Amino acid sequence: MYKFQEYSEGIVIRDTEDFDIKQTFDCGQCFRWNEDNDGSYVGVAHGRAVRIIQDRNDIYIKGGKIEDKYFWEDYFDLKRDYKNIKKELSKDKILKEAIQYGEGIRILNQDMFEIIVSFIISANNRIPMIKRAVENISRRYGEEIEFEGRKFYAFPNAERLKDAKVEELEACGTGFRAPYIVDTVSKIYKGEVDLNHIKSLNTDDAHKELIKLKGIGPKVADCILLFSMQKYDAFPVDVWVKRVMQHFYLAPDVSLNKIRQFGRDKFKELAGFAQQYLFYYAREFKGKDAF
Repeated sequence: MYKFQEYSEGIVIRDTEDFDIKQTFDCGQCFRWNEDNDGSYVGVAHGRAVRIIQDRNDIYIKGGKIEDKYFWEDYFDLKRDYKNIKKELSKDKILKEAIQYGEGIRILNQDMFEIIVSFIISANNRIPMIKRAVENISRRYGEEIEFEGRKFYAFPNAERLKDAKVEELEACGTGFRAPYIVDTVSKIYKGEVDLNHIKSLNTDDAHKELIKLKGIGPKVADCILLFSMQKYDAFPVDVWVKRVMQHFYLAPDVSLNKIRQFGRDKFKELAGFAQQYLFYYAREFKGKDAF
């Protein structure tokens, strides 16, 4: 059983299981973590700038505070039994192979507002460009944080972002998505959209509410549901998941919506976990030339 302890530069989570920081941070679910040459990751989560270092089953959070241990426990989804999830999904031979490659993936519990804006930016975009745009927005509108002698920036909340102009967001690298962000931020700030209410709905109803917002299509809505609203039966379908699903499970001409529904029907309440293993497997291991 994992346990939190203080050390000279922060806190450490001892004896974690089924947790690999590289697989978790690089599986497409987050955009604020960057790997350094030593294999550690530095980033900002909910206004906390820290460095994450893994030494076998111990996770060091440099800059972390012991009073924040419950935040990190929730953020890293430590209470969930991933061993049992992997055992159940491994009954499928394709997923068994995918899990062996990405067995340390965990689904992070991220901030709803940040994820909504970030995944609007993600539409028809590449991860390095998404990261840059999210960082630029944080730098321009977010609260400054000092860490390791450097300046970091928290992702702004709706109040801080409510006066952002389309041209300013375009200058941050959001491109054609800037008007969508302005419109969605305005609706959230004014209370026309209640994220906590959407989170309280079942997955199908929550999905319907999210796609009413400009810039949020079915795939982006599923990402928001999975990565910030704990809807683990969501099944986002991007180009990588599309390729692996068509290659191993379905005909090559099946539509994205049918792939999404097939994934949800097949993997049920574990569909979101299955999606992450398949995404990582397709993108990092098989590669684009394999499909």
